[in-house]
Amino acid sequence: MRPQSVILTFLGDHVHGRGICVSSQSFIEAFGKVGISEEATRSTLTRMVRRGLLRRQRSGRRMYFGLTPTSDEVLRDGERRIWHSGVVNDADEDRWTLIGFSLPESWQRQRHELRSRLVWAGFGPLQNGLWIAPGEVDATGVLEDLGAGVKVFAAEPRRPTDMQTLVGEAYDLAGLGERYRSFLRRWDRADPAPEAPDDLARSLMLLTGWLQIIRTDPRLPLRYLPHDWPAEKAQRVCHTLHERFRPEAARIVAGLLDTVPDESWAER
Repeated sequence: MRPQSVILTFLGDHVHGRGICVSSQSFIEAFGKVGISEEATRSTLTRMVRRGLLRRQRSGRRMYFGLTPTSDEVLRDGERRIWHSGVVNDADEDRWTLIGFSLPESWQRQRHELRSRLVWAGFGPLQNGLWIAPGEVDATGVLEDLGAGVKVFAAEPRRPTDMQTLVGEAYDLAGLGERYRSFLRRWDRADPAPEAPDDLARSLMLLTGWLQIIRTDPRLPLRYLPHDWPAEKAQRVCHTLHERFRPEAARIVAGLLDTVPDESWAER
């Protein structure tokens, strides 16, 4: 697990919305439980400050770290994906968003950046220069600064389009399904993560791993997915285990957290 991913999981589950900054020592103690070294924790905190994901706040001789508007948005998105939107798209409407683009060959960096943004937003390649995503996607942020070379449409499939085949070609269903099954093999058992020292470590490992999967899931319509699609079962396991781990995890966090009020909280 990447240290930054674990830090964001910790912040989302135990810090977000509380108006506090957390000492570097608290981070070090928490992440040592999942095998992240003090050096890796300190260097990751520094990088997150440079990227605008954390802000430093000194109190006495100690350094504390608080959220920024950017990390607040990231954590809200993670909360929405885990607890609200869910992994099953059983909407009755068969609506899709199409993005077509034609960028100059010399715009290699912009083309790569656009493709990365499209994948992150749930799009899959339909054909050269044409990408598709389920539902009606607000593509404003995806297309920022790319100019008039990009077109966006809302669409519905019509015969003779074979959507089952189209979805299978545009998305790596085998890879995504295997990520869900791997999650189930690890967590759908009586004694999950027996190597973890306590329930705080288990909850961090659980939610970090789950977010890594669902952030690559475009939530394709259930009607076009294999009949044995494992996402819904994996989601039930994740939610059930989080409820099981949370009381003890919260008790551990209360004992290790060294915090000060976030001075920027009133400005948000």
